[in-house]
Amino acid sequence: MTSVSLPAVGAAKPPAVRAGRIVLYVVLTVGALLMIVPFVWMLLTAFKSNLEIAKFNWLPQELRWRNFVDAMQTAPFLRYFRNSLFIAVGETAFTLAVCTTAGYALAKLPIRGGKVLLNYFIVLLLVPFQIILVPLFLIVKSIPLFGGNNILGQGGIGWLNSWWGLIIPLGAAPLFTFLARQFYVSLPDQLAQAARVDGLGEFGIFWRIMTPLIKPALITIAVFQIEAAWNGFLWPLMITTSDEMRPLQLGLAIFSQNPAEIQWPYLMAGTALATLPMIVLFVFAQKRFVEGMANVGIKG
Repeated sequence: MTSVSLPAVGAAKPPAVRAGRIVLYVVLTVGALLMIVPFVWMLLTAFKSNLEIAKFNWLPQELRWRNFVDAMQTAPFLRYFRNSLFIAVGETAFTLAVCTTAGYALAKLPIRGGKVLLNYFIVLLLVPFQIILVPLFLIVKSIPLFGGNNILGQGGIGWLNSWWGLIIPLGAAPLFTFLARQFYVSLPDQLAQAARVDGLGEFGIFWRIMTPLIKPALITIAVFQIEAAWNGFLWPLMITTSDEMRPLQLGLAIFSQNPAEIQWPYLMAGTALATLPMIVLFVFAQKRFVEGMANVGIKG
């Protein structure tokens, strides 16, 4: 009999493997630095004076905590925070309601032309948001019976400068419908069949049986949508004219209205405060978020 020699436990890895791992670590380290350095610069700048910024020193001579207080007092930032929070919560609730129901229908219901609809959603993923800005603006302006419009959507401003216009048009993105569909596809059909045998209706199956099993997907969609709504700038800039409706990102622009005299310390202090809620959100939702992203497959 020929004996087969097994590699010793803890044996040294081949040089090619070690070299590949070193290259991987170097690339990851460089990528991490590229992401962290702007954030560190923002925090350090928030504590500086205008004179220190003009000299471009990395470290401030002293920590000027007063910059955060002055930034909050320069404009009604508490109102801007409230507006951004209201928009983020409204868009997320609308997105979860619409995208989960649409995703469930595409995944589990025998819809005629379901494959065509799925391909339509996939094609929509390739369309940049900037391309639909003008058509979306015209649609929002022409909503019938809102903002002074008649039944034909003429004569007024529709949903412009309103919470409806800030929340509804950006609420149901094709990406989130596709993500929800992928999670519902991964669930066994036997669950729905057993529920139907027990007399449960289709909405009950969706709400009580299927949706509780995709909590990681719901958290993933919620995190993505909250982040997008919280950082929204271009769409609120297009449809709002009242300071009462301004979200936080538009409020920060008050520090850069004059390009010759940008108030960098206040701008960076306000930006740091605006970033903090998103960091806290990701820290608390990180486990479910990573689990949701890992479970997104291409089944079906």
